[in-house]
Amino acid sequence: MKKGVSKSGVIVLGNGFIVLMCLVMLLTGSLKVLSNQVFDFNMSTSMSQEPHEDIVVIGIDSQSIKEVGPYPWDRSVYAKLISQLEAAGAKVIAFDIELYTESKPESDMALAVELSKHSNIVLPSHANTEGTFDRSLKVKSGELLSVETIQQPIPAFRPYVNKAHINATFDTDGVVRSNWLQINTPEGVFPSMALAVAQLAGADVSKFLDLPLIDERPKSEMIIRWDAKEFDFETIPFAKVLNGSVPPQTFKDRLVLVGYTAPGSDEGITPIENHMHLVYAHANILNQILKNQVITPVNELLPLGLAALIILLFGIFTWRLKAIAGVVLVFVATVILFAGQYVIFAYSDQYVDVMFAVVSGIVAYLGNISMKTYFETKQKNYITKQFGRYISPDLVKEIATSEQEIQLGGISKELTVLFLDVRGFTPLSERLKPEEVVDFLNMMFNLITERALENHGTIDKFIGDAAMILYNAPLDVPDHPYYAVKTAYEIQKGMEKVRADVQEKYGVTISVGIGINTGDVVVGNIGSYLRVDYTAIGDNVNTAARIESNTQPNQVLVSEATYELTKEYFEYNFAGEKLMKGKSVPLKLFEVLGVKGAPASAQTKGDQAS
Repeated sequence: MKKGVSKSGVIVLGNGFIVLMCLVMLLTGSLKVLSNQVFDFNMSTSMSQEPHEDIVVIGIDSQSIKEVGPYPWDRSVYAKLISQLEAAGAKVIAFDIELYTESKPESDMALAVELSKHSNIVLPSHANTEGTFDRSLKVKSGELLSVETIQQPIPAFRPYVNKAHINATFDTDGVVRSNWLQINTPEGVFPSMALAVAQLAGADVSKFLDLPLIDERPKSEMIIRWDAKEFDFETIPFAKVLNGSVPPQTFKDRLVLVGYTAPGSDEGITPIENHMHLVYAHANILNQILKNQVITPVNELLPLGLAALIILLFGIFTWRLKAIAGVVLVFVATVILFAGQYVIFAYSDQYVDVMFAVVSGIVAYLGNISMKTYFETKQKNYITKQFGRYISPDLVKEIATSEQEIQLGGISKELTVLFLDVRGFTPLSERLKPEEVVDFLNMMFNLITERALENHGTIDKFIGDAAMILYNAPLDVPDHPYYAVKTAYEIQKGMEKVRADVQEKYGVTISVGIGINTGDVVVGNIGSYLRVDYTAIGDNVNTAARIESNTQPNQVLVSEATYELTKEYFEYNFAGEKLMKGKSVPLKLFEVLGVKGAPASAQTKGDQAS
């Protein structure tokens, strides 16, 4: 990120890009597949599976084909069926069977004569739209779909039947979700078969002749309310009706649909069944008209406004909530949106497409959580870098990955404590400018810091020209007394050049005294909730400080406890006994002279003293 681009600027730009992505998804229709799947789920789970009792289907099934004979049948068979149904008192008879070509003259004449006796017969026509009608075609608002040609029953039948089209309206995924209730043709306006049957039955269809427009679709296109699967409808085999084994009262005042129900014949994909015989599609549409159900998509501005609100809320709460709470929010909001959509659809036939809002919300959440993670990682790295000046970087990383909140309080633990003091600093500071004093101290403390961190120490504090360093805290350090003494020895070695440079440049002699002690102390976060120091306290800490105060220039003194733990690795000289303040027994001190070796852990890590 370039310098000068603020965090708020990045957030604004990032969310602007998120909005742009969502608009691209909306305009390209890339969410249509998901929206359709949700629509189909709502449809299939909200069915009553109790179709209108006036509807009955006569199926041309496999058994009927065996009994009546190979299909297609002689048209006198249909004449006989019509005669039986009319005698039984059927209100309307509709054939979902194509009779577009002539057959044997005597058979066609027999059917034409029977048709001429009745006014309640519907024979289908088929408008030539398949392969030419494109869903993206712009249809003038308020106009019916117009076609150039339509295939009708043979001329011998036309004067005696009610016209209707049986065109299926396929969506781009091949699923039938809607139906053109009316199509404008050169032969006039043709109603769909279900609408024609309902009109003949005397049903009030005014609501369906003036449907609200759906997006940019033609006038009179209706979303089908799929309310029943195939055999939820009363279905009677064609052969049983023909041979008279069905009681005549079964058909009295009922609306009869005759169509194929044999496997593999006249099937289509619907939201509720992958292989539905399309005679049941007409039955579902007729059921919908009789029950006066109209599915109305809400104004398209509502899903757009809902998406804008979700993007805003998810964007705000992602920054204000913790990660887990954010995930819960997204999940709960998504469930509420889908549940709300389902309830509205199931109980009011209002369809709200929430998919755009859901996906936009998820994109907004993922985008903002990515930006938040970036800034948090950047801040974490910054903090790690800063604390890395006081604690070993490896140690800082281990603390950071623990994800535990810093708590007040301490524990009793064996530590090695190193105190260091720069001698001769006062006369030197009198000869230097203030900025030179700061530079000198920084140079000194760089040397001390580098050696301490290299040897797994934790810099507790700098006090003027003095320092306190802990070993074995906050994380365990095996052989911590060795590393403390090694640090002191390396600092004294590094001071040789510094001492020579200062003597030559300023004529002042500087030196460092270092005292080390090992023992149990109380270590932890000590302070208040507003200000916390990680430090060590206790008698052994005071002892280390008093050992340092007894050192000579450029001398490293350790306590007997530290000596016993490190005598295998360093050369020592007994420096005598000193009675320290607050002690009743003199303390034995040992001066570090050189290096003899290193413990196994240091050899494995390559931490041997130079």
